[in-house]
Amino acid sequence: MREPTSDDRPFAVVDIGSNSGRMIVFRLRDDEHLDVLEDARASLRLARELRDDDVLGPEAIARAVEALHDFKAVADGAGATRIIAVATSAVREASDGADLVAGARSIGVPLEVIDAGLEAQLGFLGAVHDLPVAAGVTMDVGGGSVELTRFEDRRPGPSWSVPFGSLRASDRFLDHDPPTDKEMGRLRHALTDALDDAGVSELHKHEDLVGIGGTVRNLAKVDLRRTAAEMPLLHGYELTARRLAGIIDDLAERSMKRRALVPGLNPDRADTIVGGAIVVHRIMGHVGARRLIVSSRGIREGLALDSFGREVPPASWVRTISVATLARRFATWDAESAERRTAIATKVFDVLDATSPSSVREMLTHAAALVDVGRAIDYYDRFEHAAMIVLTADLAGFSHADLAALATILRDAGDDSSGGRLVDEQDRAVVERAAATLALADDLHRRIPKDAPAEVGCAWTGDGFEVRAPVPAGWRPRAVADRFAAAVGRPLRIVAAD
Repeated sequence: MREPTSDDRPFAVVDIGSNSGRMIVFRLRDDEHLDVLEDARASLRLARELRDDDVLGPEAIARAVEALHDFKAVADGAGATRIIAVATSAVREASDGADLVAGARSIGVPLEVIDAGLEAQLGFLGAVHDLPVAAGVTMDVGGGSVELTRFEDRRPGPSWSVPFGSLRASDRFLDHDPPTDKEMGRLRHALTDALDDAGVSELHKHEDLVGIGGTVRNLAKVDLRRTAAEMPLLHGYELTARRLAGIIDDLAERSMKRRALVPGLNPDRADTIVGGAIVVHRIMGHVGARRLIVSSRGIREGLALDSFGREVPPASWVRTISVATLARRFATWDAESAERRTAIATKVFDVLDATSPSSVREMLTHAAALVDVGRAIDYYDRFEHAAMIVLTADLAGFSHADLAALATILRDAGDDSSGGRLVDEQDRAVVERAAATLALADDLHRRIPKDAPAEVGCAWTGDGFEVRAPVPAGWRPRAVADRFAAAVGRPLRIVAAD
């Protein structure tokens, strides 16, 4: 890893993979959070050129250079001050890969060919940085190869590479359209042998398998469309082995033409998705994973973070930076107000619900900080709009359960109980108490003069819950008090501080 540096100027990251080329223009915010400014993609199918020999050939090289020329134009248009560009499996294995590198550099793109080990490490860095996972294996399914990296305490360990990317596996094993059971069986057996030979080990208890790459994302999108999930978010989505098996059965029965019509699937991947899905499912079985956590980040984000010397911080830090970055995008957000509202909410909640899970308390702090972003859309429905922004902003470091709790706290604090359906039944009561706490904290915050300290005291009494604060004497938060009593089961009493 490089030494950490700070530079918020836009920069472009290019990944020339075996199946496709991708470019993203980033800006690094708060020395940690990557803002996406622009992106571009091109279907290259370079691995297909290597089926009969190790030569890409002039046409494939020209196709890739043309895509790079377009990527550079988009990057320049976005004001990118530099370009970081790498090529992976197909170019790495091609005898004429140097010709592609030379062609890229002739148009001002400093393309470098990286080895499988670095590819795996960069994929790990991009994927795990923005997910709340501590240990397990990352699986990056490209077009030509699959890179696997074991990690522990959010730090990378050994990695493996097997030549079973979605494009290569499909071209090598699946000759018919649709593929036969025998062909799919040969692919499964060959991949199992390769994983055994590489020494890929099983997951330990409480470890996770994290999936990266276009194949994984497309499979998750297909599953999202079929499950009608309450939170249709790709990053952090959990795809189970059982549902993936059903997707494979469905896709494998269809011709490529009919496969291209499957909701959620990019038609460009209709010819490789069955092979890629079999690879994903077989690896899940090999490592003993019942579910796959999907990362919408990967090698490009890893390259971006590595270029600034960033490693993988605790997930709680990633969440804090992500929320702060989101909040500062809105002119209606005020840091002082957010800090004071949060301080009031946590002071009350720590007494009200001292045994609550730490994750709920953390989501309450984020909700209290984000209330005012909803005012950018409408003051009166600010809680609901803040919840909507949370669910569409692609926040980093959160699990789907965390986001569900965060959005529900915001919605319920605004007296919209529709958010409750996002939260599991076992967590609903504590989340409702957190929402009532936020509603109360907001009412208190609005009534305490800006130049006065928000010194709030609270305690359980014999007949309810008492809050002492510098508010007008005789003030009674009737609507909030009713909601508080319903959530907590005890009446609320406000005492004006002297």
